[in-house]
Amino acid sequence: MTDGTVETRQDGVGRNMQQQPRSPGAWMRKAEPVLWSLTSLAIFVGLWEFAWWRGWANPLLLPPPHIFLANLPDQFRFFDPTGARAGALGQGGSIWSVLGVIGWTALRVTAGLILGFALSLATGLAIRYFRIFGKLSLPLVTMLAPISPVAWIPVAVFVFGIGNPPAIFLVFIAIYFVMTLATLSLIDSVPKNYIQLAKIMGCSKRQIYRHVILPAILPELFVTLRMNLFGAWMVVLIAEAVGVGSGLGQVTMMARNTFNASLVFFTMTLIGITGFLFDQALRLIQRKVLWWVGPGNAGGL
Repeated sequence: MTDGTVETRQDGVGRNMQQQPRSPGAWMRKAEPVLWSLTSLAIFVGLWEFAWWRGWANPLLLPPPHIFLANLPDQFRFFDPTGARAGALGQGGSIWSVLGVIGWTALRVTAGLILGFALSLATGLAIRYFRIFGKLSLPLVTMLAPISPVAWIPVAVFVFGIGNPPAIFLVFIAIYFVMTLATLSLIDSVPKNYIQLAKIMGCSKRQIYRHVILPAILPELFVTLRMNLFGAWMVVLIAEAVGVGSGLGQVTMMARNTFNASLVFFTMTLIGITGFLFDQALRLIQRKVLWWVGPGNAGGL
C-alpha cells in the first residue's frame, strides 16, 4: 500500500510538472527576436516616411511605403501566377498571383542551393580523400572560383536555353566554388587530435571522414551556406531578368523599363521578406540537421 501510494504521488507530481505552463520569461525569450526585427523595420519605415513628409524624397522616384502599398490590386496585376510571363494581366491579379511568382523564384533558389551544397561538399571531401583527384581538380576549382556568376549568364543561356534550368544553374555556380573551397578549408582545420584518436581506436580512413571530419565541418559549412544565400538571391534575380522571362527578377526589370517606381519598391519588399524567411528556414533546418550540436554552438549567425 505504501509503495503504491508513493508511486501514485510520484506519477501525479510528474503529470503536474508536465502540465505546468511555460513561464512568461520563456515566451519573452522566444518573442524577443521577432520584436527586435519589427522594431528595426519600423524605424526604417519611419525614417523613410519622415523623409517624404519633409519633402526630401521625391514620391515619383522614391515613393514611401504608404504610397506603393496603397493600391495592392494594381500591383498584383503585374504578377502571373503560372510563372510563364511578366506583364500586366488583362483581368487583374490577386495575392495568389504574387505568391505564385514568389514560389517560382523560391523554387529556383532552393534547387540551386541544394545542388550547390551537395556537390560542393562531395567535391571537397573527394579532393581530400582521393589524392590524385585532388591534384587534378583543385587547380581548376581555384581558377574558376573568381569568375562572377553574372559572367556565366551567356553560357547558361547557350547551354540550357530559356526557362528554369539557366536560373538554377547560375544559383548553383554562385555557391559551388565558394562552398568547395570552404569545405577544403574546414577539413584542413579539423583538430589533429580528433583524427589521431580515431586512428588509435582503429577507425579506417572512410570511417574517419564519415564519423569525425564530416560532423566536425558541417556546423561551419551551414554558416557559410547561409552567408552565400543572399548572393544566390541576387544571382537568381539577374538570371530571371535575362534568361528566364518570369519571376520576381523579371517583374523588377519590367518595372524599371516602364519607370514604375511603385512596382519596383513593392517587388523589392517582396524580395526582402522572402529572403528573410529563407534565412529563417535555413536556420531551422540547421538546428534539425545538426542534432548533435548544442543550440548555442550551431553556427553563431
